[in-house]
Amino acid sequence: MAPLRVGMDVSSLALTRAGTARHIESLLKALEHEPEVELRRYGFGGSRRTLVPVRDLGWYLAALPAKAKRDGMNVLHCPTHRAPVRSPVPLVVTFHDLAVLRHPETFNRWTRTYSRLALPRVAKAARRLIAVSEFTKRELIDLLDVPEEKVRVIPNAVGPPFEAQGDAAAGDYVLAVGTLEPRKNLPRLLEGFRRARMNGRRLLVAGMSGWGDVEVTGNDVEWLGFVSDQELARLYRGARCVAYLSPYEGFGLPVLEAMACGAPVVAGRNDASEELAGNAAVLVDPLDPDAIASGLAEAIDRADELRALGLERARAFDWREVARATVEVYCEAAA
Repeated sequence: MAPLRVGMDVSSLALTRAGTARHIESLLKALEHEPEVELRRYGFGGSRRTLVPVRDLGWYLAALPAKAKRDGMNVLHCPTHRAPVRSPVPLVVTFHDLAVLRHPETFNRWTRTYSRLALPRVAKAARRLIAVSEFTKRELIDLLDVPEEKVRVIPNAVGPPFEAQGDAAAGDYVLAVGTLEPRKNLPRLLEGFRRARMNGRRLLVAGMSGWGDVEVTGNDVEWLGFVSDQELARLYRGARCVAYLSPYEGFGLPVLEAMACGAPVVAGRNDASEELAGNAAVLVDPLDPDAIASGLAEAIDRADELRALGLERARAFDWREVARATVEVYCEAAA
């Protein structure tokens, strides 16, 4: 039997190196070992943020589905919720979260407007939707009125270089990971860190600058900007703890990466983080700086216990299993 010809949209790789990019790159790598599929990558070439409306309208609404049809693809997979609203090729769309609908005030005007108008039509156009968590599946059903039988839950996963073995960064620090934008809740983390009175311990923040004029400044605070995956793994391994305090997440990939690297984790308490981490992380109210301060201290005090629990938990998230489950979704969509 000939392999399924699958077109994968990789346009978002031109604009972000954050968790979504790592998801796409890792999935592509894992799918290369699946003989049932033959992959072809499609990408809108522009990398400037001013071109985002052109990409969202011209690429997704017209050029991408036309290219996939012309090339004889059996399935078109858009691994983020930016996708065609009509497709002559069976469409699979991955939803990482629905924060833009649940908390639109934390996104810029274009993204808010585009998502409000496009996402219901994208969800309707797709043959199958992939949700990265049971929580995101519930959000799809609740916010977009998606039939439950149309959704398949395939969690994110973790792999090299995010593993406990390897070089660890030097220093006495707490690590935060995330794009500098309102929804990552960094001002409350900074306040919680200040209240925790860490006695000279530093807070390092790794992540690209986003929108909303979010800054990370203060005594013992350092913004690292973008770091490579290899350097990020070193930072995870060397951290006293890792803080990820977003109030709303569809999954929370940095939490999984940190656990896989053996770092104790403090995460914002929400449905997705409870589903992902369970008792392997300290979960706190992400809107309460005092709770954040207490959580940081608790994670450092319980470092050995949380390290063991986190490593065990992370072993359940394997990219090979993700690839196999994704191929099954392709087969369903193409049938």
